Amino acid sequence: MTPTLISNDGFDIKRTCCFSGHRPEKLAQKGNIKSPQIRRLISMLYFEIENTINEGYTNFITGMARGVDLWAAEYIYEKRVKNPDIKLICAIPYRDQGKILKNSEKWEYDNIVASADKVYIMEDEYTKNCMQKRNRFMVNNSSKIIAVVDNYRSGTGQTINYAKRKGIDVHIIDINNNAPILK
Repeated sequence: MTPTLISNDGFDIKRTCCFSGHRPEKLAQKGNIKSPQIRRLISMLYFEIENTINEGYTNFITGMARGVDLWAAEYIYEKRVKNPDIKLICAIPYRDQGKILKNSEKWEYDNIVASADKVYIMEDEYTKNCMQKRNRFMVNNSSKIIAVVDNYRSGTGQTINYAKRKGIDVHIIDINNNAPILK
């Protein structure tokens, strides 16, 4: 299965930003959104998104993973209410990804997919490289990435390195430094 590229689908790559980041269990306090550390992290993510919107970006691609991807997608979902030019694009690594989620994460995932402007599914079934395929799809169809990372040996780290090789604008929120890093 080959996903359709956004550039062939009416979206301007120059105004498209994607997200990458760790799952909640790999973050401080296991990603508990009530903890001060995660509230600060989410605030920094939202700050980067606001700056990106102010730069003229209108298209946002989320990989729909738990944690950073869903937090970013939820914020974009809210921003679209006030600004209909903003588009939410989901890049799902395999068709049944959302079935493993439970409770509020499941509701949030399903709501985002149902309300997205575009949904791209990389594979019909899980494969060992479907996540990497999703990450490359997002970078290949963006001119900017906002990434939350502490371990560069992760899928997020690989995505950042790929984005750098592709020459897109990389904005990193480094958990170890606790401040945005512009590269």
